[in-house]
Amino acid sequence: MNYYNEIKEKLIKSEIYDRAKDYSKDRHKASVYFETGKLLSKAGKEYGKNIIKQYSEKLMIEVGKKYNERNLRYMRQFYEMICETKWNAMRSKLCWTHYREVLSLKNINAIIYYLSECENKNLTQRQLHELIKHNSYNRLSNETKTKLIESKELKVNDLIPNPIIIKSGLLKEEISEYALKQAILNNIDDFLRQLGIGFTYVGNEYKIKIDNRYNYIDLLLYNIKYKCYVVVELKITELKKEHTGQIMTYMNYIDKNIKTIEENDTVGIIICKQDNEYVIKYCSDDRIIAREYELV
Repeated sequence: MNYYNEIKEKLIKSEIYDRAKDYSKDRHKASVYFETGKLLSKAGKEYGKNIIKQYSEKLMIEVGKKYNERNLRYMRQFYEMICETKWNAMRSKLCWTHYREVLSLKNINAIIYYLSECENKNLTQRQLHELIKHNSYNRLSNETKTKLIESKELKVNDLIPNPIIIKSGLLKEEISEYALKQAILNNIDDFLRQLGIGFTYVGNEYKIKIDNRYNYIDLLLYNIKYKCYVVVELKITELKKEHTGQIMTYMNYIDKNIKTIEENDTVGIIICKQDNEYVIKYCSDDRIIAREYELV
């Protein structure tokens, strides 16, 4: 079989397609590069490792300079990654730039996580780059990673990383609860994406009346996928037992006065300077989770 001629023909057709069509051409490129990577893998097994170098030298002259040895190796790596993850590159909503972003990762479970996040949240390549840059997968709990590997059902709080990265431009010593909240509100879309799938913004300083006193929830969110409200409280100190009592009160108020019978119980997230595992361990409500924050 003449692998070179078939590779050349596919790449030439791809070049023509790129010039003729602007719509979804990057997605089409992923399909072409997958097939090219497959041929390169077969050629390597038949003719040896140096075949990619030989092909690249000819392709750079006959098709284009971008088909150098490094990029051909990316295509072969892309094909092998898709085979290992059992991802369907042909039917995926993802583009070549998405796949190219994860090729440097060694952990196959991390790759699957990032590709899933891209599809579920419709992330751009730049947003995916930020996710990887901030090491999102490694900020998940070991329990969540096990659930992902074993395809077990996830809870609303499973994919919330620890720590949560908050874009602020502030120094740690300058932070206040107000400043922390404003930093989140200024980058609310990024904040919601970090929390996981289906989170939407309801309001901040959300006013509720308990007895004759008004109380204010720092952030009130709603998760569409899990059909529940999410109360978020911000603390710039170590987690304390009174914080869990406060958020539990707010959650109970939402459950009794706002949520409908079709919706699930409210979830609470305390974002704090430092988690205290013993406070959460002995908290009577497992719907409450604590996450540290990290300013960037």
